[in-house]
Amino acid sequence: MARTEQRAEGAGPFTTRLTWHLPDGGTAVWESRPARRRGTLAVRSPGSDTARHTSAGDVALRRLRRLNTIAATAFVLGGALFAVGAGIAQFGSGDATTCASVYFAGGLFFNTGGYVSLLQVVNAPRHVPGGEGRLVTGGWRWWSYEPGRVDWLSAFVLFAGTLVFAVDLLDSFLQGLSVQQINRLIWAPDVIGCVLFLISGHLGFVEICHGRLCVRRRSLGWWIVAVNQLGSVLFMLSAVTAFTRPSTGSLVNADIADWGTLVGALCFSLGGLLQLYERPSRSPG
Repeated sequence: MARTEQRAEGAGPFTTRLTWHLPDGGTAVWESRPARRRGTLAVRSPGSDTARHTSAGDVALRRLRRLNTIAATAFVLGGALFAVGAGIAQFGSGDATTCASVYFAGGLFFNTGGYVSLLQVVNAPRHVPGGEGRLVTGGWRWWSYEPGRVDWLSAFVLFAGTLVFAVDLLDSFLQGLSVQQINRLIWAPDVIGCVLFLISGHLGFVEICHGRLCVRRRSLGWWIVAVNQLGSVLFMLSAVTAFTRPSTGSLVNADIADWGTLVGALCFSLGGLLQLYERPSRSPG
């Protein structure tokens, strides 16, 4: 018996929640984030008012746990190093090269976290079109192109943002730059990276809120997205105030730039810590 979709929810072209009838008369509910982060979907038996969560296979759950741990740890360390770099810049405890080196090391962890986040989406279990109310796992992939999925697009934009930040961080080692070169080679990539982070965070809210504004105080996933988006906002504030005025050669506001980076980086570290707990259960089923 083929699946009958009862309701599809999301925003625009993106589907973030599907509800359909099962052959036995029950109902299955697939949600994008729980399926890709915890490897679960909800199934309600005929005549029952409560739903039980069914999990993907052991291979998929082990894969999700491993990828989640790597990504979360990378964001914790990357955020911590960015906070240290901002502290060095703010309190003058090191020279420009030391500060740039710490930022660059943090950027490598952000690159790692961004790519592994994309791998989480690419290798997430998928719902079965046949209607059995279960998730299946395909073979391992290092890449996919699925812009019609909001989770893929969010992770891809995040990863792209980390790569743009890498350009900014590499250019910060250059010496003897003019004000125009600083703004073009360092400031502009910084702003572009921040914009990409903000877009990724917005798509994260689209996924978890199904295209509507929502506050889900009891949802760990919502808090992770919210904390990371706050970090992105602070990074953008930092980037805007780090513009070098051509007339004076000074930043718009160095204190806001440093503190915005420091607090924003701590938000990403906190988001990574929270992400460590958004993982599949050790006892699937």
